[in-house]
Amino acid sequence: MSKKKYVQVGLGGRHEMFRNAVIRDFKDKCQMVALCDINEGRLNLDLKKVKEQDGLTLKGYLAKDFDKMIKEQKPDTVIVTTKDCHHDEYICRAMELGCNAITEKPMTTDEKKCQKIIDTQKKTGKKCTVTFNYRYSPPRSQIKELLMSGVIGNVLSVDFHWMLNTSHGADYFRRWHRNKVNSGGLMVHKATHHFDLVNWWLSSVPEMVYACGQRKFYTPETAKRYGLKKRGERCSKCPEASKCNFHISLKDNVHLKSFYLDNEKYDGYLRDRCVFSDQIDIEDSMNVIIAYENGVKMTYSLNAFSPWEGFMISFNGTKGRIEHMCQETVYINADGSIPGALKKEGTWTKIFPHWKPAYTVDLWTGTGGHGGGDPVMLGYIFDPKNQKVDKYKRAADQRSGAYSILSGVAANISMKKNKPIFIKDLVKGIGMPDYPKMPGENEPIKMPPKPKDK
Repeated sequence: MSKKKYVQVGLGGRHEMFRNAVIRDFKDKCQMVALCDINEGRLNLDLKKVKEQDGLTLKGYLAKDFDKMIKEQKPDTVIVTTKDCHHDEYICRAMELGCNAITEKPMTTDEKKCQKIIDTQKKTGKKCTVTFNYRYSPPRSQIKELLMSGVIGNVLSVDFHWMLNTSHGADYFRRWHRNKVNSGGLMVHKATHHFDLVNWWLSSVPEMVYACGQRKFYTPETAKRYGLKKRGERCSKCPEASKCNFHISLKDNVHLKSFYLDNEKYDGYLRDRCVFSDQIDIEDSMNVIIAYENGVKMTYSLNAFSPWEGFMISFNGTKGRIEHMCQETVYINADGSIPGALKKEGTWTKIFPHWKPAYTVDLWTGTGGHGGGDPVMLGYIFDPKNQKVDKYKRAADQRSGAYSILSGVAANISMKKNKPIFIKDLVKGIGMPDYPKMPGENEPIKMPPKPKDK
């Protein structure tokens, strides 16, 4: 059997997971034939690593030669792990040139680029896979199992609160994500994970979004309150480095140094800019209300300066309530640590039935990035024939990719215009994602005997 041929464009902090899956974990079925990046130094670094660590000699291409790479290498699939704002360019061009596309989340950053991807996929008929690794995390899959089982009946409302801490959260304000033109802000770049989870958990899609947000913590004013009066625009050589808890030293971390500091001369990208800069234009705290097509309503919040990392979610149903609490380990993107690993002692799920005692369920657990989701997802992407039939339908395409970002896109527009935004007005012809069936709305609810008065 011939191996599937892959190329990868974008060699930043998240690319190694996909690259190593192809050249190591699934090398019997997959073949990486070329790598591509805008930064010549980072491209050469990656080619050298692959040669030294895996004994493979791959062809390297600069981003301007993307079409040439496809023509010469004839890949089956292009893996897109570039800056968010460029995802649409490579996804669409890959499909136009006859390739399937696999993209890191978010699928793209605004409604116009989203429409372009939807239209291109329809025109070409090629496959677009969006990698929502949180779906595959055992505790999140367990929530889906509980909801599908009908243990709390039909879900009527959701309360969802996500905390980014002063390590991981702050990192978004020192790198390219700090500007909406690059990332769509945290409502798109980060919350796409969260909005997709809720869409998938509910087997529904958003209909209306209303949001408000602000940047009140990562500001020059906060720096002054901390006594950081002589700060520089980047951490390197900052006069306040010794007393700033947000200081990061690229030269003292082998991963960050090799990825970024050693190669910033090629494209001018500075990985350690001040988190209190006045050049930041994304929010650090956001509140959102979302109405779904199945009638469910959700309140959601995201804060990027919490003392701990993780989330709390509650599902309120016709038969009771599910509460899920998850704490994650501290990390900084591309620093060599595992992103989003679970802190098991801080993660639990509890069910509160109507008129019955509450109980804690035995938690499904896993190891690896994103709560154990990364290794499971990679198996389904690169070796699907050797995986179990997935009753949870965790695989996601451009339809799920679209609806996950459109909650965030609509939130951005709502914050700007101070009014509700309807998803149908943003992108046309998405189609309904392939979600599992949930408990029927009109199914009888068995009421237990009335508790005796004490």
